[in-house]
Amino acid sequence: MALLEISDLSISFGGIQALMNFDLGMEEKEILTIIGPNGSGKTTLFNCVSGVYHPNSGDILFQGKRLIGLSPDFIARRGVARTFQNLRLFLHMTVLDNLLLGRHIKFHKNPFNAFLRLRKEELRHREVVEEIIEFLDLQAYRQARVSDCPYGVQKRVEVGRALATEPKLLLLDEPIAGLTSEEKEETAYRITEIRGRYETAILLVEHDLRIASKLADRMVALDFGQKIAEGSPEAVQKTPEVIRAYLGDEADHKMDH
Repeated sequence: MALLEISDLSISFGGIQALMNFDLGMEEKEILTIIGPNGSGKTTLFNCVSGVYHPNSGDILFQGKRLIGLSPDFIARRGVARTFQNLRLFLHMTVLDNLLLGRHIKFHKNPFNAFLRLRKEELRHREVVEEIIEFLDLQAYRQARVSDCPYGVQKRVEVGRALATEPKLLLLDEPIAGLTSEEKEETAYRITEIRGRYETAILLVEHDLRIASKLADRMVALDFGQKIAEGSPEAVQKTPEVIRAYLGDEADHKMDH
């Protein structure tokens, strides 16, 4: 059974078809990269999987169970976590507190044994967060307010908060956008390490084709809400439809010659 199965997914906004009859399958611990020009439907796809949007038609199954109609919080409890293009951190709070917030879906709410297990549970949550701080090299920033941290550190914090939910599927929306060349390489390395260390599949939206190709087991290209190619990164980037989507008229001219 596939980890994630998306079938015939369609959604429109005010007459604009954001996704049309989209199909996708993912296996456990797979890294799959979604590429495509701006407005091609990549973030819309993430919003459908994470429950932010409810598609007009189609289905999404995660570990064999339907996600359509569930709230983002419930989907997170199922094991799907995500980051965003525009960071959604609590800027006035510390790095440590932001990471601990990622554990909120793991808290037990039984009032009869809550007091007895409170300390043990708190220690477990802190242990998970401490491991993430070490893994993402955030020790120097743990007590710093997020607003005072460099942008690259803030990006790591958002990934860390998603990891704190212990996901089986991690959606990363442009995780290297806005980073320096050195930070991009470090982030790419960490993404591959996340798969191994946390045993999670990763669905990745990325504009940097070099990094996207380096990370992906498989690549899917979108344009105007439709899948135009799927396969190995090398094969997808050589597809005429993908070249045309990225280069437009220039690509048509090159292909005619």
